[in-house]
Amino acid sequence: MKLMQLVLSVGLLSAVGGLSVQAGDEPAARPNIVLIMADDLGYADLGCYGSEISTPNLDALAANGLRLTQFYNTGKCHSSRVSLLTGLYCDQAGSAQLSRGATIAEVLGTADYSTAMVGKWHLSKQPTDFGFDRYWGHLSGATNFFTGDETFRLNGEVWDVPEEWNGKAFYTTNVIMDFGLDFIESARQENRPFLLYTAFNAPHYPLQAPQEDVARYDGKYDAGWDVMRQQRHQRQLESGLLPEHWKLSPRPAHIPAWDQLSAEEQQWEADHMEVFAAMVDVLDRNVGRLVDYLKQHGLYDNTLILFCSDNGACPFERTRGRDLKPWDPKSYWTYDASWAHVGNTPFRLYKQNQHEGGISSPLIVHWPQGLETDPGAISRQPAHLVDLMATLIDLSGARYPSRVGDREIDPLVGRSLLPIFQGQQRDPHATLYFHFGTDRALRQGDWKLVSAKLGRWELYHLRDDRTELNDLAADDPARVATMAEAWFKIAREQERLKGRNVAPVSDQIKEFSFRKPMASK
Repeated sequence: MKLMQLVLSVGLLSAVGGLSVQAGDEPAARPNIVLIMADDLGYADLGCYGSEISTPNLDALAANGLRLTQFYNTGKCHSSRVSLLTGLYCDQAGSAQLSRGATIAEVLGTADYSTAMVGKWHLSKQPTDFGFDRYWGHLSGATNFFTGDETFRLNGEVWDVPEEWNGKAFYTTNVIMDFGLDFIESARQENRPFLLYTAFNAPHYPLQAPQEDVARYDGKYDAGWDVMRQQRHQRQLESGLLPEHWKLSPRPAHIPAWDQLSAEEQQWEADHMEVFAAMVDVLDRNVGRLVDYLKQHGLYDNTLILFCSDNGACPFERTRGRDLKPWDPKSYWTYDASWAHVGNTPFRLYKQNQHEGGISSPLIVHWPQGLETDPGAISRQPAHLVDLMATLIDLSGARYPSRVGDREIDPLVGRSLLPIFQGQQRDPHATLYFHFGTDRALRQGDWKLVSAKLGRWELYHLRDDRTELNDLAADDPARVATMAEAWFKIAREQERLKGRNVAPVSDQIKEFSFRKPMASK
């Protein structure tokens, strides 16, 4: 069934069913939905976005589906999750409390979708308090991949992390998919369409992976970050992902040239990236398990898979236990801005920043029965995490509420991606607003106004210069003033919402070191 036919069918079902679609109303006409979010995965950390990391399963979804090149997040873990879940800006939705936002689970549940989540929550209460029928994962913002933490829950109840799982050492990324497939199976037995929100904690620090997976990348990064970044950029150009007139942003002053490091320093740094790559590799293999299951049970063609990341690559140096190997559960490695700069190729800056390196992430769309674009198509239309709620409402036959329980719900910010899925131009956002701590940005059409750490406003024309190298602020002060006024108008409204006991986004960016002290391998 082509996408437009499906949308018309869903619309009819919704009209007939009133506020909900009953279980008998041909649930097969509506797609199953798997929404996958990686954690701290940079724009260029997948093979289909230029990486050397082995991601054949995600690459195959992209080759048979659709990639967006201008898909935005909020630059930070928890705020991106709020926007993904609610279709609202973080503070508008009530930040981590979700006090003025309805979740995709609460909304799709009214259309008789089975709603399940696995993985990282990082918000208040638990997923089962916000419409998810089933949940397994950790409530914390990061966890030890081998031993977990005290926040693991199964359907609202405390879940103790074992040392072994299914005959192997426990590893969070693998177990996330184990429970995800179990939850899909439950929905299949109930003959209901399903929503599965899969929130991988990988490749967020601590950098930990099984030894055999790390070994696959031994020596892969010995050439260093300067060479690897150039190679990623070249692949991005050759694949048609990026236009050639966007220049590769240069290595910033706080990152040394690779050849300036001693041999011992180079080995320590290369070791870090080997572990990061292994974590992404394991994540991809679990996506492959999902695809295999869907094919085996005849669900593949009518399952919409969306893959994204919560922010750009992370530059925080917080390593503890440098003498421990990354397959030791007591280890706690991180990498810093040096490799994060590679992860965000070709853009500037990192997680928490509102420059493109912080807020640009992959979006892979795969749906054999619904996509009307050519296989492997690339869309350059701007979109944002807030758009996912509107898209899923269109596809599910659900209706967006004005109230959920005692929560008054704000109007959606997001706009449906369905026209893009149909290969058409959609009516774009007039304005996209970005803010985290002391970093801020506004996008209007091809123009972007941005400031880092309360610095002066910078102005870029993204069609010509999305790598943000040619600051036009001094050439067009009137545009700067107009866009700044628009940013502050939205920001003041967010502050007003905070006055309704809406928890604010943190006012401070934690300082981080751009370089870490050298340690032995």
